[in-house]
Amino acid sequence: MTAYEEALAYLQKAAQRGSVLGLERISALTELLGQPQDSIKTVHISGTNGKGSLGAMLCSVLKSAGYRAGSFSSPAITSVTDSFRIGGETVSDEKFSQVILDIAPMCESMDEKPTEFEVLTAAAFELFRREKCDIAVIECGMGGDLDSTNVISLPLLSVITNVQLDHCGFLGSTVAEIASHKAGIIKKGRPVFFGGSDETALAVIKEAALKSDSELYSPPWDDISSASFDLSGLSFNYRGMRFELPLLGTYQLTNAANALGCIEILKNCGLDIPYRAVKDGLANVKWRGRFEVLRTEPYVIFDGSHNPDGIRFAADSIRRYFGSTRVALLIGVMADKEYSLYTDMLGELTDVVFTVTPDNPRALDSNVLAQSFSEKGIPSCAFHELETGVREAYKYAQKKNIPLIALGSLYMYREFTEALGKI
Repeated sequence: MTAYEEALAYLQKAAQRGSVLGLERISALTELLGQPQDSIKTVHISGTNGKGSLGAMLCSVLKSAGYRAGSFSSPAITSVTDSFRIGGETVSDEKFSQVILDIAPMCESMDEKPTEFEVLTAAAFELFRREKCDIAVIECGMGGDLDSTNVISLPLLSVITNVQLDHCGFLGSTVAEIASHKAGIIKKGRPVFFGGSDETALAVIKEAALKSDSELYSPPWDDISSASFDLSGLSFNYRGMRFELPLLGTYQLTNAANALGCIEILKNCGLDIPYRAVKDGLANVKWRGRFEVLRTEPYVIFDGSHNPDGIRFAADSIRRYFGSTRVALLIGVMADKEYSLYTDMLGELTDVVFTVTPDNPRALDSNVLAQSFSEKGIPSCAFHELETGVREAYKYAQKKNIPLIALGSLYMYREFTEALGKI
């Protein structure tokens, strides 16, 4: 067994402990490691949507400014190692394996052993310390206050991208409840940025910031104008300069505005980030699975939208890029999502729907998802095997010369791209 295989085997063992919110285990583990999370500067990001894209933008800008920036995000979409990046590049199997295997004995020495995500979180902190990163951008897995990343005691900046209804079984059934969890990453005296527009969420976050004596910031929308969207990317004006962003999706303008707001705060915290580095960093950012064009004849696009807010933005993007052209839709989601709402959001844009079951224990059965579309008069067909669904959806799109849009869980990104590669 290779070191990489041994590391994966240990993570599978940890995964059998399930997913449990709380900071007791991760706090004990990071103490055994010597508090690596507090050895480097950090930006801590929570929020319902946009965490990954925002983090990728920040890391790309920091890299352009000359900083060695690490990033930790979830879920991994190609292999477990792509949750760990330095300078925007996935760490090697060797470095990943070494840090996992080094901390595994500590995990096993604990009375209450950590979950898989807690092991990965601790490994990220330790890896960035070993690699002497100048700064790390750390993304919450779920929520905020009880998320294992929330052992960071003094971040440069806490970020809440937005608050929408998602993970309601864990975080609460109202925006206010969910916002209170996400506001749990705010630390005393440290700045916090909120990029959302929900007034209820804003009120909760304002109150939390006030209690923590933390200055609250918002996106610099007054400085942004003349946005232009096409299938090569996004461009807009910001403080007299034209910025280019290669990422698609109408929602990326919001993520870019949030990134620019965060960069201004980081500059106030003492980081040297000239506008040229901001411009170059945004122009060279890379991020998979967010309205990503995988083929062009016909267009095949994968977007990891999986909750109502994300699906709404995906629908806006389809209208923006393809106008009145109806698309072939392939979709697979987790069973805890409000999938019944998706039919109204996507129905008028769709020629036919191909539903699939992602390879995940929490996945919604493709027949159930197909039925929700059929009941609204939208032609649909279900495939339990994702590879078969991709093949049939691509064949249909190619025959009718229409775009194929794949939506849903990022957990199916790797399987989708592998299936597409066989065609």
